[in-house]
Amino acid sequence: MEYRKIKDEDDSDIESSLKGKSHSVASSNVALGGGSNERTNWKRKGVVTCALTILTSSQSILIVWSKRAGKYEYSVTTANFLVETLKCALSLIALTRIWKNEGVTDDNRLSTTYDEVKVFPIPAALYLFKNLLQYYIFAYVDAPGYQILKNLNIISTGVLYRIILKRKLSEIQWAGFILLCCGCTTAQLNSNSDRVFQTSLPGWIMAIVMALLSGFAGVYTEAIIKKRPSRNINVQNFWLYVFGMAFNAVAIVIQDFDAVANKGFFHGYSFITVLMILNHALSGIAVSMVMKYADNIVKVYSTSVAMLLTAVVSVFLFNFHLSLAFFLGSTVVSVSVYLHSAGKLR
Repeated sequence: MEYRKIKDEDDSDIESSLKGKSHSVASSNVALGGGSNERTNWKRKGVVTCALTILTSSQSILIVWSKRAGKYEYSVTTANFLVETLKCALSLIALTRIWKNEGVTDDNRLSTTYDEVKVFPIPAALYLFKNLLQYYIFAYVDAPGYQILKNLNIISTGVLYRIILKRKLSEIQWAGFILLCCGCTTAQLNSNSDRVFQTSLPGWIMAIVMALLSGFAGVYTEAIIKKRPSRNINVQNFWLYVFGMAFNAVAIVIQDFDAVANKGFFHGYSFITVLMILNHALSGIAVSMVMKYADNIVKVYSTSVAMLLTAVVSVFLFNFHLSLAFFLGSTVVSVSVYLHSAGKLR
């Protein structure tokens, strides 16, 4: 009896020890799995951040680089048309994958009603004018200056959010707007000439108009998308890009019909032009990826790094003079962009 009691106690000790070990192994596996998922998320976030930074910084560089002897040999309207076409194709590819995996539903089917589609021409037209202006503004501003001034759309977007969507802005965000104006102005100071600013008045006017067009189009598009939140974003993007293609086709007829008819659709295109078109199309996809896989602070860091990266690359490609005023101004702009993001009301 005594021997059996001792044996039973030993068996129970061994069993509990084995259970403890198996529990420890399971916990280790869970921890390893969690660590693996966390590493995957960080890796994905890093890839998206790098992609957005490179695409944002190279956007203005590629536009300037695509010029020959100070002018565009290709038709900018055809380039914009191809950008919209590529975006439309990418949306269709994404939808095809969704249909294959999930099937066709009311929320992801392309067939729609007139009431849903009739709102897309407005933002498509606004983006048309904004995208055309971004080519002509480089007659008055260099690539780094453009990268700084394009942040003015943060102010227009914030104010239009307040007016159209009745969204309140925090005091920190208003302070960020003031800093943004100061940063843009400081970065444009010119100490090597009698002219106060590097960018002339037409350049400033075009930058402000672009900011207003971009802000209004962005707010209007967000209002459309949120009106039917269950609707697949790729379907909504598809119809937006379809109207973008239509308006750009009209722009080709009005502005460049003779040139396209006589010289051909792709006349003046180079490898840099093709890269520029791919860049414009993929930039929108990268922003969507940021919203899905990362967060808004990633977009802030990407914007800040892109400003400095554009300036550094422009030093070697376009003999840009990296002045103290530009460095201080871009730093202030980066801080203001961060304040705008961090000051959002919950």
